Amino acid sequence: MLFLDISELLNIFGFIFLILIGFELMETVEMYFKKNVIHAEIVLLVAVIAVARKVILLDLEKYDPLAIVGLGGIIVALGTCYYLIKRSH
Repeated sequence: MLFLDISELLNIFGFIFLILIGFELMETVEMYFKKNVIHAEIVLLVAVIAVARKVILLDLEKYDPLAIVGLGGIIVALGTCYYLIKRSH
């Protein structure tokens, strides 16, 4: 039988998100070389994926509550920016 611990599952999710971040960064570089333009939408997507990875791997006992509130503020700011960019198109 194949049963995984919580820490092993979190490591797997962390690797999956790291791969997603890599793909998004490659897409950003590719678009820059093709059009000489950096798309803010893609940069924000990379940031959202990176923050999501951090939240999933976050050990709440190791961090100060103020740092966790700050991370929540970053999530809200990135979400708001992404919404405003999508709405402006």
